[in-house]
Amino acid sequence: MQKIIPIIHILSKLGVFFSVLLLAPTFVSYIFLDDAFDAFSHTALVTIVGSCITWLLTRRYQRELRVRDGFTLVFMLWLGFAVVAAMPIYLYFPQMSYIDAFFEAMSGLTTTGATVITSLDTLAPSINFWRHMLNWLGGMGIIVLAVAILPMLGVGGTQLFKAEIPGLDKDSKIAPRISQVAKKLWFTYAISTCVAFIALYWAGMSWFDALCHAMSTISLGGFSSHDDSIAYFNSQTIELIVIGITVFGAISFVTHMSAFSERSPARYWRDEESRILLAVLSISILVVSIYLWQQQYYPSFGESLRFTSFNYVSIGLSSGFANADYGQWPLITSLWMYFLANVLASSGSMGGGVKNARAIVLAKFSLREMLILLHPNAVRNVKVNGRTIPERTALTVMAFIFVYFMTVVLFTFVMMGTGLDFLSAFSATVACITNAGPGLGVVGPASNYAGLSDVQKWLCTIVMLLGRLEIFTVLILFSPPYWKK
Repeated sequence: MQKIIPIIHILSKLGVFFSVLLLAPTFVSYIFLDDAFDAFSHTALVTIVGSCITWLLTRRYQRELRVRDGFTLVFMLWLGFAVVAAMPIYLYFPQMSYIDAFFEAMSGLTTTGATVITSLDTLAPSINFWRHMLNWLGGMGIIVLAVAILPMLGVGGTQLFKAEIPGLDKDSKIAPRISQVAKKLWFTYAISTCVAFIALYWAGMSWFDALCHAMSTISLGGFSSHDDSIAYFNSQTIELIVIGITVFGAISFVTHMSAFSERSPARYWRDEESRILLAVLSISILVVSIYLWQQQYYPSFGESLRFTSFNYVSIGLSSGFANADYGQWPLITSLWMYFLANVLASSGSMGGGVKNARAIVLAKFSLREMLILLHPNAVRNVKVNGRTIPERTALTVMAFIFVYFMTVVLFTFVMMGTGLDFLSAFSATVACITNAGPGLGVVGPASNYAGLSDVQKWLCTIVMLLGRLEIFTVLILFSPPYWKK
């Protein structure tokens, strides 16, 4: 218990901050005069009172974070914020179960974009705003935001930052202090969101739709304020803007910051992850567009290219918007999208899955091993972006990828054991662990997750959290050595 109390103390401080964030949808509810004002104001009041009391009761236990504390805090923070974020949704819908509300909140915070809510078009504006705001907060990571404010609260954030940020080189600093890194990331993120808002508003969205979709697009969250998602607008201009923002969000924000600092787009070309992302995505879109056109799913190549491009960018980069029911496409084309969702997004981006960098490392080390089989005395270093990858890093990558895909296999079987058909179980698991959102079958783009049983929804929320926190951050908490002194 002595190990947990200092972490609870930090959580209480962050709980106060989260209660302040609840004032934003409360204000939106006041502006639109919808009937969700009490749900938000009551949740904010209870959260701030509870957090302040906990803060006072645990303040004498305050201390600097250790490495193991970072993992525990990351897990408890995401779980705790989801519990609080679900309350306004639960209070607003009189017939909604808490598991549905928790599913929606976890989906938002993990930027999965899977939903159990129908009639989004008539939903209270403040509830819709809150869903998209959760996407936006989860996109860069509430953890990074916490790192930016932890120094002001008297708590260092390096361990927290390491536990949250995905990638191969967590110890590299792009600023002298970790809080400066977080602030720079959030500044870049906020500016990008503003640009996305202006572009979508210019393309014809209302200011409210533009704001909501800017938050959910840049974060690769996939929530929409309409049941038909982006298809509601039936605008190629809007679709092109969403494609551009999605690709931007799927590229490492460290790369963006470097490109902005150098004032040169050449930085993207020098980044191996960005090159492979754009190349694989472009080739996939071209081949599938031709295939769907030849199979007469669309009357012209232009129309086939339009729908293929949008959905492949959205699902392949784990965003989750849709402008067509790709569940009606040949299965091979749909499954290839979900394969891309597992490997295509860059590390340090909003995307989920294994991440491009790990896939590159695995591929290069596999090729090296084949070379060594042919030439046992050969010496060949594996490099990514000109940097030699240590053997230890390669082993970590291989271990992660093994655990990642075994998690997919395990949860697919468990979901099937609850009565779900294979395609729905497999695609739901992949869609949740990659944080892509819609799946195939009963959870396809033409429907949502409302039809799943409570057990299946709980399983999906677990997979969402595992995917967002990259599995090891969660699994390490259940290992006996973690709790030993």
